[in-house]
Amino acid sequence: MSPSPLRTVAKVGAICAVVLGASAAVAAPPAPGSAASSTAWADLARLPDWTGLWTPIPAAGPNAPFGATEPPWTPAAAEQVAALRAAEKAGRPHNVYIDCLPEGMPSFVMMTQAAFEVLFTPGRVTILGEFDGNRLRRIYTDGRGHPDDPDLTFNGHSVGHWEGETLVVDTTAILPESYLPLGQAVALPNNGDMHIVERLRLTAPDVLTDDLEITAPHMLTGVWKTSRAFRRRRGFDIVEASCRQGDFSETRDAHGNAVFTPLPHDAAGDPLPAAP
Repeated sequence: MSPSPLRTVAKVGAICAVVLGASAAVAAPPAPGSAASSTAWADLARLPDWTGLWTPIPAAGPNAPFGATEPPWTPAAAEQVAALRAAEKAGRPHNVYIDCLPEGMPSFVMMTQAAFEVLFTPGRVTILGEFDGNRLRRIYTDGRGHPDDPDLTFNGHSVGHWEGETLVVDTTAILPESYLPLGQAVALPNNGDMHIVERLRLTAPDVLTDDLEITAPHMLTGVWKTSRAFRRRRGFDIVEASCRQGDFSETRDAHGNAVFTPLPHDAAGDPLPAAP
């Protein structure tokens, strides 16, 4: 979650592979080289230009460092949030993002400090985050719906469609442990049945805005509407970042092979310097 230098302009890493597709049942993909395949790829040229890297635009104000508005917490949730804020203000922040687990939705959008790329391919929008390289979202735009009995995941199951130049994404099947975030030390698990609707669109030639509507019936009394904006950076490439790499030292084994050796950690889980 911590930012890297400006080559790191890529830590919100997200590849959106968008697909123009059928409106009903999922169809088999067109055979490579077929007329249908050629048409599907040609159709992508009609989509808005989301090429380049996108990095988060800092939000104004100390109470919303990630652009978040205040959620409509239930009374019990509001008490927990107040305690987390008090601990943070007292210099005892409780980092909720632990052990390099994926942040999950909606933190994937709201908490990232990295960059992302947007790629359009027929039938799918793939959002690939730079952070840890394998943190991605697949947004299916081929007309399918959500599965009847989905496996819950950190980022959930997403389907999307285009309304003009706006990509509308519907996400369900999110793990109950995924956070409703206001900051790295102020966030609560959604506790199940979370539903997210996003509208991604260009609000300026080089500004991509993601408006979110979040329903979390166990933690919120109503829909939480919030948004985050990202600025286009041209001339940069997304880079590899590994959350766990800092937990190891680069050493040599008895045979002279280059290996990673686990570092000792303190009680808070932070790595200690490697032994000399």
